[in-house]
Amino acid sequence: MTSPLVRFAPSPTGYLHIGNARPALFNWLFARRHSGRFLLRYDDTDIARSKAEYADAIAEDLGWLDIVPDQVIKQSARLAIYDAAADKLRGAGRLYACYETADELDRRRKRQLARGLPPIYDRAALKLTDEQKAAFAAEGRKPHWRFLLEPREVAWDDLVRGASHVDCASLSDPVLVREDGSYLYTLPSVVDDIETGVTHVIRGEDHVTNTAVQAQIFEALGAGLPTFGHHNLLTTASGEGLSKRLGHLSLRGLRETGVEALAVAALATLVGTSDAVRPVASLDELAGLVELAHVSRAPAKFDEHELETLSARTLHQLPLAAVSERLTALGVAADEAFWQAVRGNLAKLDEAVQWWRVVQGPLSPVIADPSFAAGAAGLLPAEPFDATTWKSWTQAVSAATGAKGKALFMPLRQALTGFDHGPELAALLPLIGREKALKRLGGESA
Repeated sequence: MTSPLVRFAPSPTGYLHIGNARPALFNWLFARRHSGRFLLRYDDTDIARSKAEYADAIAEDLGWLDIVPDQVIKQSARLAIYDAAADKLRGAGRLYACYETADELDRRRKRQLARGLPPIYDRAALKLTDEQKAAFAAEGRKPHWRFLLEPREVAWDDLVRGASHVDCASLSDPVLVREDGSYLYTLPSVVDDIETGVTHVIRGEDHVTNTAVQAQIFEALGAGLPTFGHHNLLTTASGEGLSKRLGHLSLRGLRETGVEALAVAALATLVGTSDAVRPVASLDELAGLVELAHVSRAPAKFDEHELETLSARTLHQLPLAAVSERLTALGVAADEAFWQAVRGNLAKLDEAVQWWRVVQGPLSPVIADPSFAAGAAGLLPAEPFDATTWKSWTQAVSAATGAKGKALFMPLRQALTGFDHGPELAALLPLIGREKALKRLGGESA
């Protein structure tokens, strides 16, 4: 395969949810796997609904997932290119003016349905005379413009679905240009794919029919087709569709809960496979696991509880280098020994703050039995402490007091950490150190 160019083309009309992020991830991982490039294209021709704040939020959310585009473009800056393409289609007789109002089209569809006919556009506008068009113009009507579909089957080899086809004879001629001259999604998308050299279009299966329409537009503009892949769609765990408007599983919301971005990426792309709950160490490792040809055709349910579990498992195996900047931002030193000691007990990274305070102090110890604690303090070995200190010390305390199991370990844990649970003390004790340990065993805040 030659080096691919893929694209993610969100509309900046709201915040991204996990369903929007899924095609971004599939494209990003495909590009990484095949040494390709990733284009971020803002489909912002809907001037009324597109907002700069949403475009900024999209870039921020993608950055959280570690998706860094090689190129960024905005359709709102490329209108002259679309105008030229529309003129070319008009000149070829493939883009024609229509004057029906929305109410007229609705009534026509209802009549067709009542007669048992498919509610597709009847191409009445093709029969209009120049005089009739002039009369509409005199009324103040402005035309919208439809693309004349050839009544034939369009077939392609889909990266996900395999051999695919759509019979365009069953489709309405799509509107490409609104009455006000603005463009709907279809034409700018094709023109941009041609102009930027996109080689692979990977998107949700809700675009399958669009692909047949767009294939004819590619051909009408004299361009070859990219390779298409249409993956299944994500739903909530209960099977509901995701919505920008309703805020389902927004990336911003997920980020605020503290889950690991790498776990979000893994579950979003591997859900429905045997690898879905497998933690990965990097996006490159994930890219090696994602096979578009193996993506299920059934809807994929994104379960937040599965995400929480996978996020914790992901965190447990991350190296210090992967979290050092985030630890520093939390006020925690990026220390290898500390990270190795605590990471296996963290559900969220910010919980490391609690254990950093345990190590650094001061904290108020919990002393259930002062005499037991004092006796244990008298047996605490001299420094330096290492990974064997905890075992040798507790063996000595057990021999002196007769305490075993929970009766031995719990009072020591509570005195040294203030908690009745947490990371292995064999790893924590050398970090706490002898001076603080003695003070805490004596009931002092240290």
